[in-house]
Amino acid sequence: MANDHIDITVEPGEVHALLGENGAGKSTLMNQLYGLLQPDSGEILVDGEPKVFRSPRDAIGAGIGMVHQHFMLVPVFTVAENIALGTEETRGGPLGWLDRRRSRREVLETSQKYGLPVDPDALIEDLPVGAQQRVEIVKALTRDVDLLILDEPTAVLTPQETEELLAVMRGLSDSGKSIVFITHKLKEVKAIADRITVIRRGRTVGTATPDTPEDELAALMVGRAVSLEVSKTDAEAGRDVLTVSGLVVDDDRGVRAVDGVDLVVRAGEVLGVAGVQGNGQTELVEAIMGLREVRAGSVTLDHEDLTAMGTKQILRSGVGYVPEDRSLDGVVKEFTVAENLVLDMYDRPPYGNAFSLNPGEIAKSARERVEQFDIRTSSADATVGTLSGGNQQKVVVAREMSRPLRLFVAAQPTRGVDVGSIEFIHGRIMHERDIGTAVLVVSSELDEVVGLADRIAVMYRGKVLAVVPPDTPREELGLLMAGITSEVQS
Repeated sequence: MANDHIDITVEPGEVHALLGENGAGKSTLMNQLYGLLQPDSGEILVDGEPKVFRSPRDAIGAGIGMVHQHFMLVPVFTVAENIALGTEETRGGPLGWLDRRRSRREVLETSQKYGLPVDPDALIEDLPVGAQQRVEIVKALTRDVDLLILDEPTAVLTPQETEELLAVMRGLSDSGKSIVFITHKLKEVKAIADRITVIRRGRTVGTATPDTPEDELAALMVGRAVSLEVSKTDAEAGRDVLTVSGLVVDDDRGVRAVDGVDLVVRAGEVLGVAGVQGNGQTELVEAIMGLREVRAGSVTLDHEDLTAMGTKQILRSGVGYVPEDRSLDGVVKEFTVAENLVLDMYDRPPYGNAFSLNPGEIAKSARERVEQFDIRTSSADATVGTLSGGNQQKVVVAREMSRPLRLFVAAQPTRGVDVGSIEFIHGRIMHERDIGTAVLVVSSELDEVVGLADRIAVMYRGKVLAVVPPDTPREELGLLMAGITSEVQS
């Protein structure tokens, strides 16, 4: 049962946060309000009138819009074409031509009215994630909705894009729009929400205000006390495991993204890479993992050259990898949980060989990992695409941390994950460090980098400006992330 007698009331002009851990039933509830799912019991009232939504068209007609966690946009269409989908206006009668000028005009008027700048002629596939999200919001607002549902809107945003979104939400609220903000990020809830409803395992467990302490909100979400800080002892660093020397890498456009980077990660330590998203961190990790061509320099693992190796060889060399984008690089959504848990070992004993799989061993291992990593799923035979985003992330972490490693590379390891799961993943990372594994963590969350790292490398425009200890004042780290080194050095 995904939702069990949930009650929630949203007032006009209110930002109402729906807070809960991964798999708590938040998205299921909102999909019913948007007509994608039909409730088995209970009722939905809009302005006091009972409503039945058989489809999103019904919900939109009642003034409800929704921006989904995974955007519902056509990549090869322009912004205006995406926004016009489903409400196409034509010239010359119903069988006439699509009125593109009117679509462009609507986009420009709506984006200007609500302070959401978008280019109506840009292709979706060419836009960064933050801009795509603005398109989704503009799309909903052109339908003249009164209630806007934002499902995990900051899960894939940089800190700067998150700040911009929160400002947009406050502006929409001030203009009279009601917003349901689905999230598990406590700081964002406290920064923007007027009221908070907490659900756990499909039930409403409490309501709160932004003044409620973070530890109380976390306990309501998870059902137990949660440590919001990383617990770790001093590192006992050993030999150099990963050595990056003079690394040069280009991005997808052929522009220099990593420009002569030198890094060393030692056994039994966490090296954290900090920086504003888009300063070469993604390309650095992809080059280390054999996913991107190295233009110059080298990457070695215990003095073994990885530079010319493929990703499969690198993984088989004792490297675990949590990719930045789990949907694209971490899981196969059409495969089961059990199958995803052996993606990198399916052709090796005990799971199989070059000719066949061993379903019994795969199922046995999956049951153990589902329990060990607290993956919320109806069954290990369920397809990964049916899991919440945070539970998909747990599948990736479980797979990569369930074999002996020399190096563990984690890019955005807790993106889209709730506080209880963050505590668990951080604990697993520290355990990996403490048993002697070299760990490289790349995160856009500065708190995460500072909490996990024994040393911090700050990247700016493809270069490592400095490697500093984790107790470096935040002001100095902020200056380095902005590319300012003189004030730090002075």
